[in-house]
Amino acid sequence: MDVRAAVLAEYESVNELRELLEKYRGKRLLHIGQGSNLLFTKDFDGIILRSRMVRARALGENGDEVFIEAESGLVLDELISQLADMGLYGLENLSYIPGTVGASAVQNVGAYGVEAKDVIVDVRTIEAATGKERVFTNEECRFGYRDSIFKNELQGQYIVTHVVYRLLKHGEAHLDYGNLREAVQGKPTAMTVREAVIQIRRQKLPEVNELGSAGSFFKNPVVPAEQFETLKKAYPAIPNYPLENGTYKIPAAWLIEQCGWKGKAMGGARVYEKQPLVIVNADYATPQDIIDLAQAVSDSVKQRFGVTIRPEVNYI
Repeated sequence: MDVRAAVLAEYESVNELRELLEKYRGKRLLHIGQGSNLLFTKDFDGIILRSRMVRARALGENGDEVFIEAESGLVLDELISQLADMGLYGLENLSYIPGTVGASAVQNVGAYGVEAKDVIVDVRTIEAATGKERVFTNEECRFGYRDSIFKNELQGQYIVTHVVYRLLKHGEAHLDYGNLREAVQGKPTAMTVREAVIQIRRQKLPEVNELGSAGSFFKNPVVPAEQFETLKKAYPAIPNYPLENGTYKIPAAWLIEQCGWKGKAMGGARVYEKQPLVIVNADYATPQDIIDLAQAVSDSVKQRFGVTIRPEVNYI
């Protein structure tokens, strides 16, 4: 997107972050990871903050459990690669998701039946207004589907500096989502699962340095049982994932494809032909091109199925 920010300010320590917060006190602030889940709709007249803190360390062990503290600016996939090399289970299903450790907690990233919240112990932050440290337990983060307290009532108030994860030496591979089980070569270890996930994602998703996208643009909708049963009668082949609370998750990609959007374009934006959950910048798209196409896709799904699909991407 051809948009600019007034200032990009990066820091390599918590003390540098505090100095920046003091320097720009009273200014409009936005903290980002890699920006891979953001759509800037116009120039940003404030200060973009970004962490360059990229270390990780083991805090200790408790039987089969290993606790790893990672700094917010570390690329999540780099951490997962290191953990898989160590034979530690827990995050391998999230391999190849773009973004940082800090964003994994804010967004509660997830893929192939696993979410960050499943392995996060606590999230360590700095309060933007005061510079004071605060640790949020997993429960206090109020994690939801691609959601957390940091995206809602505390949005912009706290900056994630570290995330502590609980990994397992002898974990059980999660292979029941999509075609992951068939893709794993040999014994399902943390590394073979990671390799299978990367292979699948590369087949379905464009490389962002070749074709601009924000990955999965829409969240998979969750519907109540009664609505799902109605849909099931009308569309017997509808894929679904029953959830513990009696609701059903329906793949947004299937809904979008049924509406005929695969490969279709509006302006410079296009629904990706290999994975309709993805919107790509095909031909010098403007932010409005992306917004218009996303809205048109959402409207058509609502009209045909009575189901609302919402962007996973955050509009700025």
